[in-house]
Amino acid sequence: MLPVVAIVGRPNVGKSTLFNRIIGQRKAIVEDFAGVTRDRNYAEVSRYSKPFLLIDTGGFEPASTDRLLTQMREQSQLAIEEADIVILLMDVRDGLTPSDIEVAQMLRKVQKPVFFVVNKVDGDKQENDVPDFYSLGVERIYSLSSAHGRGVGELIDDMLELMPQVEQPEAEGEVRMAIIGRPNVGKSSLVNRLLGFERVVANPTAGTTRDSVDTPFDYKGQRYVLIDTAGIRRKGKVSQTLEKYSAIQALKAMDRAHVVLMIIDAEEGVTDQDLSVAGYAYERGRALILVVNKWDLPEKDTHSMKRYIEEVRRRFKYLPFAPVLFVSALTGQRIDKIMPCVSRVFGEFNRKITTSALNSILAETVVRHPPPLAKGRRIKLFYATQTTVRPPTFTIFTNSPEDIHFSYERYLQNSLREAFGYEGVPIRLKFRGRDKG
Repeated sequence: MLPVVAIVGRPNVGKSTLFNRIIGQRKAIVEDFAGVTRDRNYAEVSRYSKPFLLIDTGGFEPASTDRLLTQMREQSQLAIEEADIVILLMDVRDGLTPSDIEVAQMLRKVQKPVFFVVNKVDGDKQENDVPDFYSLGVERIYSLSSAHGRGVGELIDDMLELMPQVEQPEAEGEVRMAIIGRPNVGKSSLVNRLLGFERVVANPTAGTTRDSVDTPFDYKGQRYVLIDTAGIRRKGKVSQTLEKYSAIQALKAMDRAHVVLMIIDAEEGVTDQDLSVAGYAYERGRALILVVNKWDLPEKDTHSMKRYIEEVRRRFKYLPFAPVLFVSALTGQRIDKIMPCVSRVFGEFNRKITTSALNSILAETVVRHPPPLAKGRRIKLFYATQTTVRPPTFTIFTNSPEDIHFSYERYLQNSLREAFGYEGVPIRLKFRGRDKG
């Protein structure tokens, strides 16, 4: 599971700018589909010596001056509960505010690393105001400019030193499947149906389950581990609005999973949070199944399966390969379709294509639709090889790897999928220049 770093702070202190600076303004693979990565507030960061998950907590709820301090408390409480490292970001131009002081006092009591950071320190003039923040009584104040990158490297270096190592314990031959979805879509009920007993307390009140729980089981001689993420834990006086942060638990679970079951409420339909969380699963290269639960509830004349699939496909444009299952955890309807689908998709996740078969399809694909000209010359695709599985990843050697347009890359992906299937599994393409030696 990736370590989690959370950025907290008042609105307009530069949280999103620092977020983009740390991730290197990396463009998401699915960004050309409208609405998928809009208002994105979490990303895997893999450009440093240790990978981690970075979260901009301010992006989870719109700023409201009427309840600013309440929101900051909630954001900070979330970070305390869910993050391995917390960054409290403050604004040198505003000086030390009462909100900063209260949240800093709360964060000083936690048993995990907290970095107290003053942003918008663009030069010596602003640097002269940084000592005022030491009245918080902390040992170290970091000063930086997230807009210009000044001081960001030192912050990252110190964070990496304190960051736990990524551990991925995995039994040989084990299939890990994560059940994800918003609170109250029926995850716990579905888990109980799959396992055949009341392993999880299923309650119609959102957020009943307090932690992710791993449950091993066997299906047709194969060992599985089911990771249930039935909702974010709420401790003490944390506001119920923290249910909006349940996505964070899903992100953690997906880091450990092979196959992700994205649960959708048949009555509520696909929400923006569903799109965002499923997009993370796609970017992490996980096998994915879309499970529409509570199919016993909608009126069939207005929510026909065919029309519902069309709507799901329209919203999840970047997941045309994901199977869509319709179930009812309450009645058990079609639950028996899930495990065969998981088994099938996991097989695709591990499938290896021979080099000869791969290059035969590549040649046909190029003849059917050659790459466009780039800088006045024709792009040539020489040959391809499958370099890894989980997810299936193919390296294509070319004379101009940097000039492959994403639209042509998608054409190649679609051609491979048409030829080889890969149900429920993303396909990754890498382009390399051919060695001249």
